[in-house]
Formats: sequence, structure tokens, C-alpha cells
Amino acid sequence: MKSAAFPEIRDALKGRHRILVVSHLRPDADAYGSTIAAALWLISEGHEVSAWNEDGMLEKFSFLPSSELITAPPASPVAFDAVLALDTSVQNRLGTVLDSISGSPLWICIDHHRSNLGYGSLNLIDPSRPATGQILAEAFIREGITITPEMATNLFAAISTDTGSFQYEGTGAETFLIGAELIARGVNVAALSRSLFENQPRRRLELLKHALVNARFTSHDRAASFALSLADVAALGVIPEDNEGIIDHLRSVEGVKAAAFFEEMEGGMVRLSLRSKDTSFDACDLCGEFGGGGHQMASGARIKGSLLEVEDRVLKAIDAALGAP
Repeated sequence: MKSAAFPEIRDALKGRHRILVVSHLRPDADAYGSTIAAALWLISEGHEVSAWNEDGMLEKFSFLPSSELITAPPASPVAFDAVLALDTSVQNRLGTVLDSISGSPLWICIDHHRSNLGYGSLNLIDPSRPATGQILAEAFIREGITITPEMATNLFAAISTDTGSFQYEGTGAETFLIGAELIARGVNVAALSRSLFENQPRRRLELLKHALVNARFTSHDRAASFALSLADVAALGVIPEDNEGIIDHLRSVEGVKAAAFFEEMEGGMVRLSLRSKDTSFDACDLCGEFGGGGHQMASGARIKGSLLEVEDRVLKAIDAALGAP
């Protein structure tokens, strides 16, 4: 793994014309906001830029300025001089994007996940920052790069969501200072917050109701979990993007230290989302036992097996990690 400071990354990109900016599948606002802000920066420096995500642009985030920049990868491979991967801890989480890249581009990774081992030729990985958007914002400011209102709004959305509206562990004084800097550069906080947090479809409310009714409490009520089967998905009429944030309602319960969301997928796989309320439980370490990773407070994994089998295995591992009450 070669670690690199942002100036080195900027210099490495200067002689490369066609650049692709990508982020992980099942994208959140940090993935999207970082991708759009980086794409706008690279365009301003004269590069020919594409921005891809396996999921294209999800409807729920289409309000982000310049969201039209992000598209699904094309069917036929395209050659690039460089690929900038953002907010993606392991390369295979880029999904079908990988199949649409040809040639031998320079790979650059900028990320904040602790589990990222550095798959790029150049890697800027800073787990001390709660969002990739914060890494970019700080770098842009240090380098004197003009942050337009569109860039500022995307970066603020990235930081705001990945910090739980500036609440989660890892949200330090620097995060608030960067937030203030971005507001000074044109973020309409009230309008952005309404779009992010007060614009959910009715079907998501039905999913939340289903989750709360069927929530399980184990490990002497210190673990809360919810499982969503493919049959549930069909009955509720929900789509994958509706699941975002449901787990936080379980984590918010008094006494709960670990919250887990199990989502049945096609092909005999289960998607695990795991959250911790405090540092006494490490979500990243536990997900690592199942081939996943992420952050200490928020991690995930994709696990082979039936929904009931995976749920049982993970809940037993959570119980062992929590120890005696």
C-alpha cells in the first residue's frame, strides 16, 4: 500500500486526461456527495470526467446539485487514464463498475474506512475523519481549490449524513469547522436537511412499522435486530434504498449497544448492517469475522447462507462480543 497526500494525488492526475470517479454500490450521501464534488473539481481543472455508480443515481438523492453527472456504468468497457475511487473500503464493492473499465488506468483511493488496506496505486485513507466528504473538503481548502456552492452542498450532505447530523463518534471540532466553512461557501442548510431527512416515501414508513413490530432483543436486551426477507420486500413493495437508516431506530433504544439489520438477497446471500452505540462494542471487528468491514461504529458484510442461519450466527457472535452483562 502506498500512502499519498492530496498534493501528490493532484499532481499525479495533472497529466491524465480521461478520469473516472466511482464509489461503492448501495451508495449513501457520502458516496454520492464525494463523487459529485470530486467530479466537479476535476472538470474545473480541465479533465474529461465520468462519474459512475453501479446503482446509477438513486431517486432519493437526485436533489443533490449536479446529480446528473452520476450514471450507471455502460455495457461496453471504456478506457480511462485514471480511476478515483471514493468512500469504498474494498475494490469489489464497486460492483459492476469494475467490468466497465478497460486498459490499465492509475488507481487512486480516497477513503475513511478503517478496514481499507489500500487497493490503489496511491491511497489517501484517514479513519480519523468521519466522512470521505470531510477529507475532500479539508484538502480542497488547504490546496486553495475553489469550492462552488454545488460542491459545498454535496460535501456538506456527505458529512452530515455520515456523522448522523454531527452526532456520531468521530465527529470532532474539525468536522464542525469544515461544516461552517462549507456553509460560508453557499450551503442552504435548511433546504438540504429537508431534502435529506424529511422527504421519505410512504413505503419507507410502512417498512419502519414492519421493522419495529418484528424487532428482536437479545443479549439481555443489549442487542436489537431486524430481519427482512425477500417475501417481506415483495409484500411491502419496498426498494433497496428504503432500508437506509432503519437500523438507527433500533440503535436508539435505551440499553441497546449493538443493532443489526439482516437483509435477504438473491442467490443465498444475506446483507448485514451493524451499528454500535459506543466504543464498548466494535462493529468493524465483528463484521471482519464474516468477511466485511467498515467503521468501529458502523460496518457491514455480505454473508452466504439462509436468512435464519446467518441471523443465528451473527447474533451469537454479537452476544460473545458483548460479554456478560
